[in-house]
Amino acid sequence: MRGEKQKDLSLDINQFTKDMKSDEIAKKIEEDINGGIKSGVNGTPTFFINGISFDKYYELDSLLEAIDLANKDKS
Repeated sequence: MRGEKQKDLSLDINQFTKDMKSDEIAKKIEEDINGGIKSGVNGTPTFFINGISFDKYYELDSLLEAIDLANKDKS
């Protein structure tokens, strides 16, 4: 199973293992997490529409409605 997933992802398992132990990669992940927190991200998925966090229902209709409203506000 592991080999199949690795092949599906074209994953270089040696590089992946090295990256998992990398302080540089850990620092980048920490910075990304902190950036998300500062932006008001409290879960995934989080969408931003014209810089405003959208945290309602993640269904296509509600997203399209929010986009339409944001475009009207812009005009």
